[in-house]
Amino acid sequence: MAQPARPARPCGLWALLLCAAVGAGTATTGLKSHQKRVGYPNIGHVIIAPMETSYLTDVQPPVTNLSVSVKDLCTIIWTWDPPEGASPNCSLRYFSYLGEQQDKKIGPETCRFKEIPLNEKICLQVGSQCSTNESEKPSPLVKKCILPPEGDPESAVTELQCIWHNLSYMKCSWLPGRNTSPDTNYTLYYWYRSLMKVLQCENIYREGQHNGCSFKLTIVDSSFEQQNIQIMVNDSAGKIRPYYKVVSLTSCVKPDPPHIKNLFFKNGALFVQWKNPQNFSSRCLSYEVEVNSTHTELQRPFYVEEDKCQNAEPDRNMEAASCFIVPGILPDAVYTVRVRVKTNKLCFDDNHLWSNWSEAASIGNEANSTFYITMLLIIPVIVAGAVIVLLLYLKRLKIIIFPPIPDPGKIFKEMFGDQNDDTMHWKKYDIYEKQSKEETDSVVLIENLKRVSQ
Repeated sequence: MAQPARPARPCGLWALLLCAAVGAGTATTGLKSHQKRVGYPNIGHVIIAPMETSYLTDVQPPVTNLSVSVKDLCTIIWTWDPPEGASPNCSLRYFSYLGEQQDKKIGPETCRFKEIPLNEKICLQVGSQCSTNESEKPSPLVKKCILPPEGDPESAVTELQCIWHNLSYMKCSWLPGRNTSPDTNYTLYYWYRSLMKVLQCENIYREGQHNGCSFKLTIVDSSFEQQNIQIMVNDSAGKIRPYYKVVSLTSCVKPDPPHIKNLFFKNGALFVQWKNPQNFSSRCLSYEVEVNSTHTELQRPFYVEEDKCQNAEPDRNMEAASCFIVPGILPDAVYTVRVRVKTNKLCFDDNHLWSNWSEAASIGNEANSTFYITMLLIIPVIVAGAVIVLLLYLKRLKIIIFPPIPDPGKIFKEMFGDQNDDTMHWKKYDIYEKQSKEETDSVVLIENLKRVSQ
């Protein structure tokens, strides 16, 4: 659904109708009906401070019957009556302040409303004067305050955050208070202007330390995004202090991630075409395109405010599509692209709630690496085989490269080496023959001695 340009907030007429409906004497009934509607007896319990008045004879008299009431969850309404004894020729204008001279407002209305959380003391000061000229002496200020709800402040939830996901549902999460039991059963109530009554969120869940609740929230009319949503979190047993929050619907929008439809090269550039998330038009979104190349380690993010390729092809007629041109494309590279989106100031309040990244898409042909891989595998094998062969035939290779030089000494040694061997042979024979002869003589001698003795 496409959003029109954001109009001015149509609250003036609604404020008058609201003030007229509440009336001057609805402080008590408003609080009681509020408590009954929400179903929690302490909701909307306020203490009204006594009215401070002072009279001076030379100034405008103060307003009368200043009262306060709480409507819905966080809509505070102050009403008052004109001052008594005002001159009939006086064109009364009322000026009011929230807090200490803050958020000043001047007008003829005898009421003022404000959507504001009830977590702290809230005071309104009202005065009157005969015109909008601030130089005239105004009446004394009359102040009325609302005190925060009863209960231990340390028991209230903390870090309450609400996000409107893709203009379809809202998800709120919070942390338990310090003085809170772990088994606390939390309850979340919400209200916005298009609702007839305060509703209770049913989808309570827990994620780690956070508790949360989600509920359906879709656009009702063209001014729906300009509304606020009022949130209150308490527990079903009434043991913790209620916590309130007012969320602007235009400041908490998180779109779904886009979907990349086409990647193509043209004129040395990369064209990226994607489909925007549902419920958003192109002019209401800002984009970030992340491009990663195989030739570079750094990722290149591009921030895109508007469509950069009106005449891109193909599928330019695709509904809710956007396109971006990435310059400086390198040949023989693979490009991986992701896209994310967020709302812009044209239709929403500018915020930092980016969507999740889209699924990555790739394009390009990297140089054929089969040959290089094959060479990287073959070359080490060849080198290893060559080393082994070299080690096996190293000695023969040395002989071939460096042939031996003949040694003359060996020639003479071989010539005289045989004679020496013959000489040793004859020496050994003589010694053997001598020993044999001596043994024979000994045997003959012994036999002769035996004969003589006989």
